[in-house]
Amino acid sequence: MAFPASLAPSPVHLAFTGIQWDPLGKLELTGPEKSLLRSAEDNVLEYSLAEQDDASAYARLLLKVLDQVIGPNNSSDKVAKLTMEDILDDEEALQMLYVDPMGVVSHYALSKLYEVILYLKEKSTKSEMSVLSTFYKDGALIEEWRPLLRILKGGAGTGDAYAQRVSALCLACILFEGCPSQHNKKLPADKSPAVLEALQSLVSWIASRLQSSTSTSLALVTPALAVLIAAPEARKLFDQAGGIGFLVRHLRVRQAGPKKNSASVQHLYELCFCLWIMTYECSSSEEMRGHFHRDQAVFALVDLVATAPREKVVRVALSSLRNLATCSDDELPTVGSKTVDGSTFLGEMIGCGLIKSIDLMKERQWTDPDIVEDLDILHKLLHENYHDMTRWDVYKSEVESGHLQWGIVHTEKFFKENARRMEGKDGNFAVVKVLISLAASSSTDEEVAAIACYDIGEFVRNYPNGRAIVKRLGAKEIVMKLIEHENPELQRHALQCVSKMLVQNWQALK
Repeated sequence: MAFPASLAPSPVHLAFTGIQWDPLGKLELTGPEKSLLRSAEDNVLEYSLAEQDDASAYARLLLKVLDQVIGPNNSSDKVAKLTMEDILDDEEALQMLYVDPMGVVSHYALSKLYEVILYLKEKSTKSEMSVLSTFYKDGALIEEWRPLLRILKGGAGTGDAYAQRVSALCLACILFEGCPSQHNKKLPADKSPAVLEALQSLVSWIASRLQSSTSTSLALVTPALAVLIAAPEARKLFDQAGGIGFLVRHLRVRQAGPKKNSASVQHLYELCFCLWIMTYECSSSEEMRGHFHRDQAVFALVDLVATAPREKVVRVALSSLRNLATCSDDELPTVGSKTVDGSTFLGEMIGCGLIKSIDLMKERQWTDPDIVEDLDILHKLLHENYHDMTRWDVYKSEVESGHLQWGIVHTEKFFKENARRMEGKDGNFAVVKVLISLAASSSTDEEVAAIACYDIGEFVRNYPNGRAIVKRLGAKEIVMKLIEHENPELQRHALQCVSKMLVQNWQALK
């Protein structure tokens, strides 16, 4: 993902040229400060940021403006109520400047601040002027950054979607440069704690927003997260905040939505990009690898590959799966008593039916060499692992993935040979419980529910006292409801399943 995140303009950006700094008495600005703001508006950005001192002065002035406009006496209710999709015309924007000048000024200051950061980011490749040299003094983060966090976490105007999105992105860019992993000892070690404390606050805010399933909440945080996720310190904090689970949940929500919606595709890409970066920690972090397994990241990624909404999404999804499949075995993390390694993830991929998708994709012509390489590696690993798995291993992985497909593991012969395995090592019938939950869930695909009914019925027929076990687990009531389902195939399998629960000699009846 390119660094300069593409941001839509402020809903009131057409009013920016109408801002008059002298009449704004609520802002305690000196004459030279007002002159600097006017000069920056009248000239190209390169002129205002010609030298390092100029860049530092202008950036601090914009932060000072923000500090004052988001104060308790300068509520920006009118502008804050606008969504990121709202774009006012000239007349409407100027009217908003009249009724809510502080709200318009807050958007102006944030827009300019992000322009400054983009310019400094580009300039740093050609000179000593950079984000680091502008927002850090003597190795310490300047105190003026705090209004950005206030916009996110408290005070007037915090419901302003545009302000929050740009504040989070600006703060992410500033803090990223101060992370110990990025500055190559340019900053004293004793200055890092302040940066990491601010980073913790920003990551916590991002995680709290990701708890919402709305597209608006997602749009607020993904640009900032895409910047932060490149720093190991941020990845660790995000993982500790439950970040992997949040990303996986949003991937599933986005895939369940309208797949032809371009915004949804962009959200899928941003989410998958962040998850992809996180997979690079799996070889060195026991905890991280365990979280990828616990939060069922593989299942969401396989769905992305199968639906193939856009090539750029497929590319990062395949690369993520490859990273998980090739996790180093030097340090094996554990979840409870279960070892999680690359073979664990490969088993999940097989259970989700990834082999079929990979085989089909290898027949296509891809222009991206990274996709071709990932397909070759995954194809080899999946087929090798599949040959090493017993049919029961394949079945168990498929059930745990929730992606049931008709095949040799859903036959009378299979259950005659493997019904006793369904009690599990602990005798808790975990596989049977998953089948019942798949039949019960309203979000389950109808074919999956039909296969689950068939498997439950076959377990009843082939496991001693299987009838009593599934009744105790509540299967009868769940499957009975499916007899009246509008899908005739699901209805038929539900009826047969109930019959197997009720009839003592099903084979004679058949």
